[in-house]
Amino acid sequence: MIKTIIRFINKKKESSLVKNGFWGLAGNLGKNVLLSLFYLMVARHYSVDDFSKYLIASTIYQSMIVFSSMGLGQWFIREVVSSQNRNHFVKQFLKMQVLLGSVFFFIAIALAFFLYKEPEIRLLSVIFAGNIIFDNIINCIKDVNIAEFQQIKTSKIIVAEALIKFLIGASLFIYPFSIYTLVICLVLVRIITLNIFLKVGTSNTIEINGFWKVTVSFEYFKSIISKNWAFLVIGSTYIIYWRIATIIISKTLPIENVTYYENSFKLFSLAQLVPMVFGVTVFPKFVEYSNSGKITELRSLYTKMFWMYALYGMLVYTFMFSFADNLIPFLFGEKYEGTALFAKEMFATFLIFPTSVLQAQILVALKKEKLDMWYNINSFIINTTLCLVGLYFYPSLSIVNYSIFISFLIFHISQDVSLYKNKVSGLKHIFTFIGLSTFLITIYILLSEMIPNYLLFILFWLFVAGVGLFFAKKNGVFHIKNNEQ
Repeated sequence: MIKTIIRFINKKKESSLVKNGFWGLAGNLGKNVLLSLFYLMVARHYSVDDFSKYLIASTIYQSMIVFSSMGLGQWFIREVVSSQNRNHFVKQFLKMQVLLGSVFFFIAIALAFFLYKEPEIRLLSVIFAGNIIFDNIINCIKDVNIAEFQQIKTSKIIVAEALIKFLIGASLFIYPFSIYTLVICLVLVRIITLNIFLKVGTSNTIEINGFWKVTVSFEYFKSIISKNWAFLVIGSTYIIYWRIATIIISKTLPIENVTYYENSFKLFSLAQLVPMVFGVTVFPKFVEYSNSGKITELRSLYTKMFWMYALYGMLVYTFMFSFADNLIPFLFGEKYEGTALFAKEMFATFLIFPTSVLQAQILVALKKEKLDMWYNINSFIINTTLCLVGLYFYPSLSIVNYSIFISFLIFHISQDVSLYKNKVSGLKHIFTFIGLSTFLITIYILLSEMIPNYLLFILFWLFVAGVGLFFAKKNGVFHIKNNEQ
């Protein structure tokens, strides 16, 4: 068994898909570990009130980012691969992103002044808004590198940027400065990162110098949006899905609940890196199989990835369930001890989050993005409605977490139905996932009342790993196919 796994890993090392995925994952993990440390230092240094206002301003900025790009990242990756004149196509898209970023810079400021009267939140929002234009350009270059299988370039730059931010956070304990100075420093770092991306961060096959000279007519822009507006809804819905909660919490609950929610989501965001990065990396392969009509290969790759994602989701949830009570105070400090309970509630959604990311990638690869769009809209409406109604009768952060879980569950089931109709998934696959996940998590929770957390976690995953390897070998998971190279 061990030799089989080693041979499997050695062969997969030669796959361009795996190499690109490795660098994408390594870069994002390195970046997010450093940024998470930065986040922890900021949380510990500033008061709960200052930190909450910082988080609210950051939420407005992050919400506008996805709108400013019009959610066209996936469309761009899909189209640039087959573009006959890549340089011109990339330059047009890049200029379009700059223009959009400029518009949403002012929209972000207007939204902050409309929602909040506190001058601190307004000022922080104005400073943060400057990043919108810079982020649009950087994200465009990142998309080019994904399509060109050159994520190693992106990884090096984003890790360097994260390291600088980490050092800024560490300096707070040597030479303290205001929250406003902190945000200004973050914007300056982003400007430096942008210049590095423009000079050395692009693929060797792409030339973007002088992109601002390329003509982007209103008719061209209108045609792109009219044909691909579904990507805007899909991309924006996902971000707003999570970010709307911060705004709702800030308007309905005591302000410290903003930090409880954001602290939980910070951990959730770190955990979601694996499915998000590999989801983006494997997406070109899904597109290739779909465009060439290789449904059997598509289904095979999807099934293997699905069970890897499902196990990862369960691993993350059981870890948080067992160790959140000790982990949260250690990371954030005793003043955020109340985060632990809410973090456990939020991470219940992680049982279905990784596989839903994968299934969304499949739907887009099949050019069913409008269907996925409606599922996203439906999930957003359910989440927001449950949240607002629930908070009206029972003002607690738990309502927000339960609303997220229920809406995500409905979202996942909707995807299952679509993939079944498109013959990518089967009823046995769907009900095995639901039944097995429910059974194992129920057993884990029941055993947690009788067995110490650390011992239960180790024994449970030794058992799951043993059973998983047995069935993986039996079903030929470690069989290598040339078309996956």
